[in-house]
Amino acid sequence: MPLYECRRNAENHIEVKPEWRDAVVFGTEDSLASIVATLQAQISDRGRAVTVAFDGWYNINWAALIPALTDRCAAAGITLTTMSINGVFKPRAEIDVYKQANITDDPGFGMVNTDGTVQDLLDMAKVSALATTLEIVRQGDGCKAMLVYGPGAAIAELNGKYDLKYYFDKTRQPILWEMWDGKLTPFGQDTPRADYGWKEYYYCDYYLLDRQKEYALEQMDYWVEGIAFDKLKIVPRAAYDGILQTLVQYPVKEVTIFQPGPWGAYRYKDIFEVPGLECNAWNELAGPELSMLVDIEREDMLNMPTMNLLQYADQFVGPYLNETYPHLFPLDVWLDDGYFPKPTPAERISMPIHTHPSTDYVKQHFKEPIGRYETYYIAEAYEGANTWMGFHDNADLEEWEHLCRESENLTEIPNWKEFIANWESNVGDLYLIPPGTVHGHGGNQMVLEMDTCPSVAATEYSFFEYDFARPSWDDTSKTMTAKPLKMHTEHSFDNEKWVRASWVKDNLRAKPKVVKWTKEYLHDRYSSDPRMPFEVERFHFDNRAEYDTQGKFIHIVTLSIGEQVIIRSKSNPDYQADILLFQSALIPACFGEYEIINAKGGHCTVVLLRWKVG
Repeated sequence: MPLYECRRNAENHIEVKPEWRDAVVFGTEDSLASIVATLQAQISDRGRAVTVAFDGWYNINWAALIPALTDRCAAAGITLTTMSINGVFKPRAEIDVYKQANITDDPGFGMVNTDGTVQDLLDMAKVSALATTLEIVRQGDGCKAMLVYGPGAAIAELNGKYDLKYYFDKTRQPILWEMWDGKLTPFGQDTPRADYGWKEYYYCDYYLLDRQKEYALEQMDYWVEGIAFDKLKIVPRAAYDGILQTLVQYPVKEVTIFQPGPWGAYRYKDIFEVPGLECNAWNELAGPELSMLVDIEREDMLNMPTMNLLQYADQFVGPYLNETYPHLFPLDVWLDDGYFPKPTPAERISMPIHTHPSTDYVKQHFKEPIGRYETYYIAEAYEGANTWMGFHDNADLEEWEHLCRESENLTEIPNWKEFIANWESNVGDLYLIPPGTVHGHGGNQMVLEMDTCPSVAATEYSFFEYDFARPSWDDTSKTMTAKPLKMHTEHSFDNEKWVRASWVKDNLRAKPKVVKWTKEYLHDRYSSDPRMPFEVERFHFDNRAEYDTQGKFIHIVTLSIGEQVIIRSKSNPDYQADILLFQSALIPACFGEYEIINAKGGHCTVVLLRWKVG
């Protein structure tokens, strides 16, 4: 699946203490030198050999890092013995049996490994032997060091056996690129596995990695940005904690991602610069799978997963979300492109006809904590702007299900429009899409899609019924020549609520109500459905508006009309960030009272997403 990053205005400029700023090491050569110097200091201080753990996420470039470090240690007079943690894993056959419960035989989805840890995959007798070896090394002379590296190197069973612990972190997108190219090296393996499946990652390995990371970050001495070997960066523990504690007091911007697809359109070309992207189906503006660029006024920026901020979850998402959905960031904001320069058939510009699951459904079938609750906010509307939603009041619903099951998106359903209701759209329209509501973006509009995120791993739960039997996007040839998308008819019809157009009209076409009017701004909030767990609000202003997180709500704000706004704390104006048109910012729950200031003139509309309960 093709995926592109965009760093437009994504830098988070924060002011940190000079001792934290100056402690960060930038660049591979300086990072290797720093590790060697740290080893020398440890050996000297302890008067004996030392032991080191390099834990980390998948696909850190150990093949380049370990030989380079070994050579530099030798040049410094340190004899470095290295060992991959893969040596203590169970055989692959046993690991494959363990994972099958998560991979399942469902063609589209798996089952979350809700309680597993890396230790489940380890031979504990070998772990015990490694602990003994590390203790023996620590009794040796003072010119040696032993390094154990790889995901799981610093497990709890080896606590107290290492003198130094490093955690090598990696953002999510490079992992996906490597996985899709058959270059991902999983647990217990020393080389990539071309047959490694995405369900193996999203439903099992991600959770084992994430739980180990949570433990390792608490224990580490150094955090390392390990995205690329030639751009290593090392942050000592105190500086890392200080940087994150500072960052969580600012509005946070993320590196956005774009994906082409069979309904992809072209408005993005007027706004964004994304080399290689030839059509845009959707663009994630805010969510758990994105990363942050952190500028601490040094020669380069740090690039880290946004979800590292969940180490301070009460401050970031608020106490209620932290307690209710621990380790989950339950909100997403997307921008669904829909601009076409000339009239184009609905079968090209529309999303698949699909539904989303409820919380009960995802808990039962996938062990996820929350369902997919969605909204479409129409940010721009062009001639023919429209949304598919619900069934015509007179539609034969049994016939629709029969036709979809018979087609499975391999043969066309010529009369599909006789079943699915269509709604003309205009700027400011909001469609509420609770689970089981058949729908799809109909094109000729820019949709600000604000949803719940059901998964810690950010797994998508859209159940396709019909996609017009059209070819999909081939990103190699940059043409719509790939195989048609696979459907999820069993899941979709299991969830189908068979909502009729009259119900949509009366209950799911939300209306805004004025919450506050001043001579400076208008604040309104859309009507909702009891099933929807979040609110959608807006601010309209020429100069400024203001709001308050109350210490308990994370706010996600998006500029939908205007050129640029500044989000600034009222209690500490130094805590601020700016966003551009169709850019989002995460305003942490601890931010408190803030103002949104028009930086460029003209009129502005800012759309805000927040949880209903705090």
